Amino acid sequence: MSATLQFAYVAFDRAGKASSGVIESIGQAEAREALRSKGLFVTQLEESADGAAPALPGARTNHERRVGRGKVLKHLMTFTRQLNVLISSGTPLVQALGALERQAREPKWHAVVADLRKRVEEGASLSDAMSCHPAYFDDVCNSLVSAGEAGGRLDSMLERLAKLVRSESHVRNSVTGAMVYPCLLMMISCVVMIILLTFVLPRFAGLFEQLGSPLPPTTKMVMAASNLLRGYWWAAILGVAGAIFGARTWLRTPSGRRAFDTFLVKAPVLGKMMRSFAIARITRLLGIQLESKVPLLEALRLTRQAAGNLLFQDLLTSAEQAATRGQSVSSAFAASDLVTPAISEAMHSGEQTGQLAMLLINVADFLDEENDVVVRSLTSIIEPLILVVLGVMVGFVALSMFLPLFDLTATTSGGGG
Repeated sequence: MSATLQFAYVAFDRAGKASSGVIESIGQAEAREALRSKGLFVTQLEESADGAAPALPGARTNHERRVGRGKVLKHLMTFTRQLNVLISSGTPLVQALGALERQAREPKWHAVVADLRKRVEEGASLSDAMSCHPAYFDDVCNSLVSAGEAGGRLDSMLERLAKLVRSESHVRNSVTGAMVYPCLLMMISCVVMIILLTFVLPRFAGLFEQLGSPLPPTTKMVMAASNLLRGYWWAAILGVAGAIFGARTWLRTPSGRRAFDTFLVKAPVLGKMMRSFAIARITRLLGIQLESKVPLLEALRLTRQAAGNLLFQDLLTSAEQAATRGQSVSSAFAASDLVTPAISEAMHSGEQTGQLAMLLINVADFLDEENDVVVRSLTSIIEPLILVVLGVMVGFVALSMFLPLFDLTATTSGGGG
């Protein structure tokens, strides 16, 4: 009779909840199958000498939590493309990872690639090694790589993953680039107004007192704002800081996050754009996973975890429940007001023809093209609008400062006549 071994594992159940523990089995394949029979999707499985359960993904490597999403996408885009090229040319996986390790310049990323190479050298699969760094490789990424390893198609799976990362990076860069100039204009507007109220207007205050003439209502209002800002500037700073801290704290609560996510998708102009971006991301994630032969329920679960917005997470939960009952996924999308009828009808057609994966990817491509046009159009409208608002604000303050002088000149000219 074969001796049993202890294997430490990290896995997710069908609800997406992470769990870790130790299982006894005669081999790694048998342990993985035993966990799968319990409804657990294994992301990490390795022999445990001390019988201790590994830490959950969210609790590992706390320093990785501070990595920005933009930097992660940049590293992933380079990593997947270069690894795909090396493996496609016949380079062994360990040697390919070693080459990428030598090319990595950023210290944290170099440490991640070095750890991947070390774990693969010790016999772990690439997907298991990647699951140890959840800040860089999410569950969707690990699932695609695991499917590629199981089917002997790691190179093609890396190519699909590279396209997915490149698409997300393109969308992120498009939105960020479009918002840089409007945000810069808004900052300039605030700085100009602060300078006018705190440095320029006080110089006119002494002149107005010497004139002794009554001030127009607009001038009194601007002077009051100037005195308030100069006398209680510390309160303004504390108020802004408190508002930011309070908003961040509120958004961390379940009710606050749901209220904010609801606002994002229900707002008159912003909501339509946010829904389009979210649907494009969801359809692309689902399409690539289904094209990669990831089981439908697992693909829906992983997409739900990556959706971000709680309302779309609820939608994907409904889709999971529909698929579990044997119903079509498109029926859950059709019942939601987050998805346009054209999208749900296209999904239904894809299910009927057995081409759902390809159709979802085509829908995502179409939506991304539309979103690029929308972002550019909004930018072209917002920029002149901010300039107009800035001009009106500065003009109002300037006019309020010079109105008493105009009145004095008019009075003097009338008296002299």
